[in-house]
Amino acid sequence: MTTKNLLVELFVEELPPKALKKLGEAFAGVLLEQLKAQGLASTDARLTAYASPRRLAAHVTDVAAQAADKAVSQKLMPVTVGLDASGKATPALLKKLQALGADASSVPGLKKIMDGKAEALFYDSTVKGATLVEGLQKALLEAIAKLPIPKVMSYQLETDCELPGWSSVSFVRPAHGLVALHGSTVVPVTALGLKAGQTTRGHRFEALIDPVVLKDADSYAATLENDGAVIAGFDQRRFDIVRQLAQAAEKLGPNYQVQMDEELLSEVSALVERPNVLVCEFESQFLDVPQECLILTMKANQKYFPLLDLSGKLSNKFLVVSNISPTDASAVIGGNERVVRPRLADAKFFFDQDRKKTLASRVEGLGKVVYHNKLGTQGERMERVRAIAKVIGLQLGGDTLARQADQAAQLAKTDLVTDMVGEFPELQGTMGRYYALNDGLSTDVADAIEDHYKPRFAGDELPRGQVGVALALADKLETLAGMFGIGNLPTGDKDPFALRRHALGVARMLVECAPALNFHELTRMAFAAFPPGLLKDQAAELDEFLVERLKSYLKDGGYSAAEVDAAIYARKMTGWSSIPKRLAAVRAFAALPEAPALAAANKRIGNILKKADGVDAHVSQVLLQEPAEKALHAAMRRVVPQAGAQFEAGDYTASLQTLAALREPVDAFFDGVMVNAEQTDLRLNRLGLLATLHQAMNRVADLSKLAA
Repeated sequence: MTTKNLLVELFVEELPPKALKKLGEAFAGVLLEQLKAQGLASTDARLTAYASPRRLAAHVTDVAAQAADKAVSQKLMPVTVGLDASGKATPALLKKLQALGADASSVPGLKKIMDGKAEALFYDSTVKGATLVEGLQKALLEAIAKLPIPKVMSYQLETDCELPGWSSVSFVRPAHGLVALHGSTVVPVTALGLKAGQTTRGHRFEALIDPVVLKDADSYAATLENDGAVIAGFDQRRFDIVRQLAQAAEKLGPNYQVQMDEELLSEVSALVERPNVLVCEFESQFLDVPQECLILTMKANQKYFPLLDLSGKLSNKFLVVSNISPTDASAVIGGNERVVRPRLADAKFFFDQDRKKTLASRVEGLGKVVYHNKLGTQGERMERVRAIAKVIGLQLGGDTLARQADQAAQLAKTDLVTDMVGEFPELQGTMGRYYALNDGLSTDVADAIEDHYKPRFAGDELPRGQVGVALALADKLETLAGMFGIGNLPTGDKDPFALRRHALGVARMLVECAPALNFHELTRMAFAAFPPGLLKDQAAELDEFLVERLKSYLKDGGYSAAEVDAAIYARKMTGWSSIPKRLAAVRAFAALPEAPALAAANKRIGNILKKADGVDAHVSQVLLQEPAEKALHAAMRRVVPQAGAQFEAGDYTASLQTLAALREPVDAFFDGVMVNAEQTDLRLNRLGLLATLHQAMNRVADLSKLAA
């Protein structure tokens, strides 16, 4: 079968930049999927997706002009329904055949095949393969229908449109051109009121030829770049922007480095058709403003790339990605410098005004800010966080830390009522730190005000000090308790209050930097901080939620579900800070040859003790009768004290490896001893022996979780 390469392009008005890459990938992906489903594209066909601000396109290799014919066997009806007693076709069968384009002459060729408990009639036929015109038309409409469009707009078609019956269409942006080339041949498909052709449009201002004529499918990208001054590929433009940014910073000298923001890079790649990086600058007086403010306004509002020095300090130079490349770029540079100046002046004004009032003077204003209609104001929330933070601070570091945590909690949300954060909400916490230092507060308190939002996402850094840890835990626990208590729980993929993120942050801090804290006590303390009767008691449910986030966090670290369960369900474990060492010990133990047998035995012992209910972990040597139970008891007297000493010293790996020596006496015990003896004192003594063993084996981890 002869094949050629296929090119399809939709030329539209400027597409939403944050959605462009997904739109391009979805358009091309569905197109290929549909062509393969119809047998027009081979399984080895290669796809290249293109997406620029004004086009979505796909290049597919090895596309046939017509799909191969396909043999089809179709079930008609049970034999008893299709044939009468003499074997002749019934009216029902003839009607069915007629619907398929056959007649009575096909009856002798019908197959009788067992279908379940009865025979059925099957009709074999050959279905003619779809033509590319038919198949591409279907694929194109499907690709358009399945686009992940953020918001659809309706628009009128051009008056000279030759397709009757069309008046308006709905699409992400008005479409003005359609290209469909199979090799060099135009495929006459239609979409969005447009007929396919072989011409497209290039850059609005810099195209050498307008319209751009495409010779064939394979020359698309090169022709568009050479004649239309457009780099069609999203990734190619992004790569070119990164290259130009690095070159521009290098030309300025070794003291300049560009801040490569991945999200900004993607957005700018979706805004320009042929990037041209230019160097601009602003007045150095603006550098007195915290650089986070300047960087945010440059990136968020203007899509500029800040330049930092080698120490990470912001310089007064920045890079602009322009969509035009004039011979004299001074007007473009001057225009961008003129545009950014008012933004920076606003930031400076806000910063100067905010510093005229202390954070402490703003505390009262929190009482006027609604936090949640069922949970009160930010002022009321602040008092709850203070109560939790003081207790956590006391447990982590005594009275001094408790006082610092209390002060930080009182001021943590006050920057919400500043002008700067009102303009740039993303700076909450960051500006609080600057204003706290301006007020003469300690660095520990100022850092805690900024850090109490951390970790803000998976992989984010944790608070840098214990005051920050105490405040961050208090803030997140108050949120979790409040939302659980009023029934605002996450469901499926919906989590409007980011409770999973808060719980993950709590889990990370309890594991990585809060060794003295018991999460059961923390959740109950968080609920107790609310006025009586305001919340439904969901402490147990919150415990379970936190444990699930803990499991997820540990699994993301490369541990298996069995290893995680074994480590976190260790006997009488209160704090979570020992979990990493326990996990390492579990992994080392699981690699031992004795591990499977001991894990299975541990599970068996646990089941026995559950049924016995309330067994005392005590052994009387006088009641030991069988050689196997005596041998196990003797082995435990040698091994358990050594394993216990290693456990107390924090060497969990050595403790479990020492216990591995009990495998043979444990196996021999279960082979040779009847645990549930009829004589009560013997039975209780043997259960006590097992209970003692069970306690010793499960101090580091619940080894039964490793049993298959």
